[in-house]
Amino acid sequence: MPEFRNIHVFDLMKYRLPWAGKVSILHRVSGLLMFVLIPFVLYLLDKSITSEISFETFKAVLANPIIKLIILALIWAYLHHFCAGIRFLMLDLHKGIDKASSAKSAVSVLVISLSLAAVCAAKLFGLF
Repeated sequence: MPEFRNIHVFDLMKYRLPWAGKVSILHRVSGLLMFVLIPFVLYLLDKSITSEISFETFKAVLANPIIKLIILALIWAYLHHFCAGIRFLMLDLHKGIDKASSAKSAVSVLVISLSLAAVCAAKLFGLF
C-alpha cells in the first residue's frame, strides 16, 4: 500500500526527490521562465528586425555577458521544456511508466537538455 506523507517546508531540503520528480519540477520552472521572459524576447525580436540602427542596438545588447547568461537560461528552459514535454507525452501514452524506465527517461532528459544547452553556450560565448 502506498505511503503518503505531509512534507513541511523545512523538510524539503532533507527530502530525496526521485529523478522523475526533479524533471517534473524543472519542467514547470522552465515553462515559468519562458513565460516571464516573453517581454524580453519580444524586445530582442523588435530590435533585431526593425531597422539597421535597431539591429546595432540588438548586437550591443547581446554583447553584454549578463544578457548572454539570460539568453542561455532561456535556451536551457526551451530545451529542457521540449525534452521533458516529449517524455511526458510518452508517459501519457503509457510508455515507460514503470519505476526503472521512468528514472532512466528522466535522467536522459537532463543529460540531453544540458548537453544541448552546453553546445549552445559554447556557440553563444564564441568558443566556435
